[in-house]
Amino acid sequence: MDVAALGGKVICQKDAFLCAAQGTSIGIEFQKRIGVGLFGGEGFIMQKIEGDGLAFVHAGGTIIERELKPGELLKVDTGCIVAFTKDVQYDIEFVGGIKNTLFGGEGMFFGALRGPGKVWIQSLPFSRLADRIISSAPKMGGKRKGEGSILGGLGDLLDGDNH
Repeated sequence: MDVAALGGKVICQKDAFLCAAQGTSIGIEFQKRIGVGLFGGEGFIMQKIEGDGLAFVHAGGTIIERELKPGELLKVDTGCIVAFTKDVQYDIEFVGGIKNTLFGGEGMFFGALRGPGKVWIQSLPFSRLADRIISSAPKMGGKRKGEGSILGGLGDLLDGDNH
């Protein structure tokens, strides 16, 4: 992202920042809206990138960049928000209904982004990617293959665990 071309400030999800060129700083951005403060979660404390250099942020899956017009509202799962420019208003809204409350999981809250400004959303947040990888890994003898060791199966062999 060219931070200067985006108005000198971009707000992104926590832990999204990877690196930046000289002239760019990273800090914490607190969202002051009532919904964000009440529900917290992924939306309350975010990172801010300020300055006039290039910055790189982490996201997963398909990345969509969208330009919101003044007053235009975009509702999205809070985990799918990657970043937005400084003029975008951000809040968290509760999604009502008994089915959503009982079965909704992460879907109980939406991030509400109101323009004007640019937003970036992702189809596969890292936490969900990790969950999918773990759930699809084969189990061996009640223990996941390579669990607990960087060396994987070789580490188990060296530890004397030859199931």
